[in-house]
Amino acid sequence: MRRARTFSLLAVLMVVALVLAACPAQQPAAPGAPAEEAAAPAQEAAAPAEMEDYMAASREDTLIFDIDGGRVTDPENWNPYVPGRRLDQGYHQAILEPLFILNYQTGEFIPWLGESMEPNETLDVWTLKIREGVRWSDGEAFNADDVVFTVNMLKANAPELAGSSEMDRWVESVEKVDDLTVVFRLKEPNPRFLLDHFGVKIWGSINIVPEHIWKDVDPLTFKFYDPEKGWPVGTGPYKLASVSPTEFIYVRDDNWWGAQVGFQDLPEPKKLIWTWAGPEETRAALMADGQLDSLMDITLGALLALKQRNPNVITWFDDLPYAWVPDPCSRTFEVNTAIEPWNDPEMRWALNYAIDRDQIVQIAYEGTTFKSRHFFPAYPPLDALVDKAIEAGVWDLDRLWEYNPDKAKEIIESKGYTLNSNGYYEKDGKELTLDITTHEAFIEKQRIAQVIVEQLQAIGINATNRNEAGGTWNENFDFGRFEAKVGWQTCGSVNEPWASLDRFNVRWLKPIGERANGNQWRWSGPAAEEYSKLVDEMGSLPLGDPKVEELFIQAMDIWFDELPVIPITQAKKIIPFDTTYWTNWPTAENDYIHPPTWWQHTQYILHNLKKAQ
Repeated sequence: MRRARTFSLLAVLMVVALVLAACPAQQPAAPGAPAEEAAAPAQEAAAPAEMEDYMAASREDTLIFDIDGGRVTDPENWNPYVPGRRLDQGYHQAILEPLFILNYQTGEFIPWLGESMEPNETLDVWTLKIREGVRWSDGEAFNADDVVFTVNMLKANAPELAGSSEMDRWVESVEKVDDLTVVFRLKEPNPRFLLDHFGVKIWGSINIVPEHIWKDVDPLTFKFYDPEKGWPVGTGPYKLASVSPTEFIYVRDDNWWGAQVGFQDLPEPKKLIWTWAGPEETRAALMADGQLDSLMDITLGALLALKQRNPNVITWFDDLPYAWVPDPCSRTFEVNTAIEPWNDPEMRWALNYAIDRDQIVQIAYEGTTFKSRHFFPAYPPLDALVDKAIEAGVWDLDRLWEYNPDKAKEIIESKGYTLNSNGYYEKDGKELTLDITTHEAFIEKQRIAQVIVEQLQAIGINATNRNEAGGTWNENFDFGRFEAKVGWQTCGSVNEPWASLDRFNVRWLKPIGERANGNQWRWSGPAAEEYSKLVDEMGSLPLGDPKVEELFIQAMDIWFDELPVIPITQAKKIIPFDTTYWTNWPTAENDYIHPPTWWQHTQYILHNLKKAQ
């Protein structure tokens, strides 16, 4: 197999290399799965003989993935820009190919649909060179027209479409030079333009759609699903074959452009299945029985039991911590700062003092991760900046990690709250409550929330936890319809601070009830405005500019006092792979790329997998 050649975008981006240097034809309903899941009908597309043959592929030719985000409420919506539409049920792993892929293990970009993307000296003009020979699955050429159309469509529909705010924020104009060359003229210098938007830095990237189909539709309502027309159309080596709320099946397209032009060989699996079987124990049972090749994430106890039943199961590390740590999205406790009394920074600090992170690590994680020093992932370039903020005295790690229930109570009582007969704080006849929501599919966050609920209850806050369906949870976050949550949305930075810091920028502020594409916590006020000015200035500087450190320290001085989000732990991901049918999964010993298979770089993993027999 030919590997895509890699190139460095800019010398300064090489610091990313430090980031991590240190089924059957129709999957049966899983035992114990909810009845509504088992009854969900699959809709199969009209297909040529090749599709029918591959739909009947043997287990040895079938690759089965766990769905990351739980059930899909509208499996016939294949519009990648509708906010809340998850793409990781195989859509952006098998159909939507990216322009470039950031390889965490090397710090370099793997050119995919793009061959290069370079800035001018002032970092405000970027030139994209598209790979020759790329074709959509319907046979049309993929070219500069598609890129220009997609970016202009996003700009014209900002902020309603996913990714549209970022394109509108940065792109002044986008121009076709020739079929394989596109020039982006930015509103201001941005050294991170490729990294943040087209490089699969975290999870996914801005996806290009075919102009010849999308030019005549309303992108706000278009579902891009019509089996008779072969929709959704993509450039990837697989086509959609059937859908349901809990299962998505794809079959290999043997006419894939990449094999025809010698870019990559066809991937070996003939059929791909993404399936959601419900709770952790059910999904682990599927892998134990050889009916799941990649499991999204499980707890340590479940992993050890799984490995006893199926000795072919491997993880990133062979022994503790087993997990890929850290994931670039640390785990945080997040309150809606537009809602009383959590709009008061002192009340947010009361919550912080009530939280025992060591207990969370031991109970929720079984010791497989570590508590966060910051909302950044603990990658060397970012750790170095946090060290500078600690040395400057603006980031007090002892205070952040201080578990002091008495101090928490003192703050709450200073706000006029008194304990009632139920043992909870109360003011003006209203009990102090906190509703903590969690995503139904993510066990890790649920376990964090359960420990936090007990800790808050212990100091007199009537905290509760409830799970929400993934789509509902995401929508409620974007529209501000939540009180508190255990989340990860501070992520964005992997080698420099600006991307995560900009999430809190007042530029993204929207009132509750309107969708926000950043600052969903709705942090506002004079301190937030001062912080945002510093972040804006930082965003205009080249990567590695010495002033970035100075601005970061000033911004952290403000952020720490306000504490709009509470850092909790670094994210661990125990990602089991079954080698019974497929081998050459990414591991610490075989680290050709990072392991999360719900990210868009799974395209690269697919081309590296080999049949076991």
